[in-house]
Amino acid sequence: MSQPIYILGGWQSDFAQKAPGGEFFPLIESAVTGALDDTGVDACDIDVSHVGNFAGEMFTGQGQLGGLVAAVHHGLAGKPASRHEAACASGSMAALAAMADLESGRYDCALVVGAEVLRNVGGQDAGLRLGAAAWVGREVVDEPYPWPSMFGRIGEEYDRRYGLDHAHLGRIAEINFDNAKLNPRAQTRSWEVATESFYEDDEFNPVVAGPLRRHDCSRITDGSAAVILASHRFAQSWARHHSVDLAEVPRILGWGHRTGAMLLEDRLAGSADDEYVFPHLRQAILDAYRRAGITGPDDLDVLETHDCFSVSEYVAIDHFGITPAGKAWQAVEDGTIERDGSLPVNPSGGLLGLGHPVGATGIRMLLDGARQVTGRAGDYQVPDADKVGLLNIGGAVTTVATFVVGT
Repeated sequence: MSQPIYILGGWQSDFAQKAPGGEFFPLIESAVTGALDDTGVDACDIDVSHVGNFAGEMFTGQGQLGGLVAAVHHGLAGKPASRHEAACASGSMAALAAMADLESGRYDCALVVGAEVLRNVGGQDAGLRLGAAAWVGREVVDEPYPWPSMFGRIGEEYDRRYGLDHAHLGRIAEINFDNAKLNPRAQTRSWEVATESFYEDDEFNPVVAGPLRRHDCSRITDGSAAVILASHRFAQSWARHHSVDLAEVPRILGWGHRTGAMLLEDRLAGSADDEYVFPHLRQAILDAYRRAGITGPDDLDVLETHDCFSVSEYVAIDHFGITPAGKAWQAVEDGTIERDGSLPVNPSGGLLGLGHPVGATGIRMLLDGARQVTGRAGDYQVPDADKVGLLNIGGAVTTVATFVVGT
């Protein structure tokens, strides 16, 4: 990367909790103040704010979220702020915009906040509203569960091209639920889920769509997260002031961002002769590797990936190059992705275990990456983690954003 971007710290809400009063401001206020407290950055030193959010208007009628950030502290009032949307990758779009601001030299310190209120309506109603990230009127028409249907279709395509055993999807879900028990901010940390609930048991784990069953599906939730990003100049001054070695401050070493055609069927048809089901996702990962100066997954110590459904983690495994295309099952069977495996995936619990407040998810991933490489991940810390790969997906693998975080 041309200019180093530092992650000074941040904050995440408890994803098991509903938004107070079903409103955005308490979520945004707690994320902003939490990030400022964690980093010791004065609000007056924030040059610009970027907000990730997908569905504010659809769930609460609230837009103009940059103005809510400016309302948190007088030091933020009058500063530039903007909101970014790319479905479940909205938080990553906010982060990429902040990075561009810092790399250009326009600003030196950026606040990136993600927030979503989703639990103020029933589950099926929420799913239908979130269907706005599909091509309205052209796909999943009259489908009561649009996103399980879309990702179920991806599972069917994997099965058609390579073969797919649900036992591997179930094991992915089981691992992530187990990891979430160690995360004090995870939505499912206190849930008691029987082993049968992860596998092909029609009573404990009924079919939802295609090969996907109940516990293959993550739960949307209310939540917020924030990180403070800084240029080299600001980070150098900040580190000196806080008696911190700049070399130990986490950085975004590389990134990738690609967008596929809107219709899932177009994307699948377009990759019919390709090695990978989603070539644009593979390219985004290679972009991040290249910018980070690494060659592949062997240079990573942890992976935090978008497992809105177990099959989306299955997709990530082969697209990251952990296994050959279509053979993600190998990394499940040999324990590679387990917490004590050679490349732990989602030690935080991922979306399946930690929860999925859509616009906050990409920012939460950046925060978890920064925590892992600085030994601040608590009970879910992976020993000696030096580099973390991140993948955030919007829609049915429409928008994809990848990062490598390290020191």
